[in-house]
Amino acid sequence: MAQATNPEASPLLSVVVPIYNEVETIDLVLAAVRAVDIDKEVIVVNDGSTDGTRARLTEIAQTNGGLHVLHHDRNLGKGAALRTGFAAARGRFVIVQDADLEYDPSEYPKLLAPLLDDKADVVFGSRFADGRPQRALYFWHLAGNKFLTLMSNLATNLNLTDVETGSKAFRRDVIQAIHIEEDGFGVEPELAAKLVAFRRNGQPLRILEVGVTYNGRSFEEGKKIGWRDGLRAVWCIVKYNWLR
Repeated sequence: MAQATNPEASPLLSVVVPIYNEVETIDLVLAAVRAVDIDKEVIVVNDGSTDGTRARLTEIAQTNGGLHVLHHDRNLGKGAALRTGFAAARGRFVIVQDADLEYDPSEYPKLLAPLLDDKADVVFGSRFADGRPQRALYFWHLAGNKFLTLMSNLATNLNLTDVETGSKAFRRDVIQAIHIEEDGFGVEPELAAKLVAFRRNGQPLRILEVGVTYNGRSFEEGKKIGWRDGLRAVWCIVKYNWLR
């Protein structure tokens, strides 16, 4: 599938890229996204970066017509950036792409396949399904993710293997109907809870999971999520499942 040439036409896919202080990786990630041969638009949400990311995005946008750059004046968090990006999306489907290249854009066809075949409304890209390769790094992050996934599954009655994944694909009409409240990383369990509760044409959403490769970063390389985000995720599981 070729890139869209008519700027007024709605593309098949909107790729939403939340960015905060990723000047070292932004060229690489956007080049990898552009290389995927799918009719798409790319929506970058600069979440108050202070490291030169904003200036670099302005330069890139001047030579790339399919790139839409939105800016937050200050850092609000990943959830806030996704909220802004989802609202601007025009594609039939929406994919989230983190700006650190921990997830590979070449796997978009795998995420989109169940949506295109009308077998799913939402697809989670799991780092742990199907024995997919992942970087051997941070045991306690893995243990924490397993715990959060178990907690979320108990609350939602899903059988996800990776609720904290940053790789997700949605029908646009579905994700734009979800009201995101979390500004930070708590958006991941919030989305799981609200997607389960959401009804489309009176029916529960069809949520599928596919295995994706994962190349996690170290803190020295710029990883941002920490133990406080884990505590917030626990609260979000309780808040959006049991207190609503």
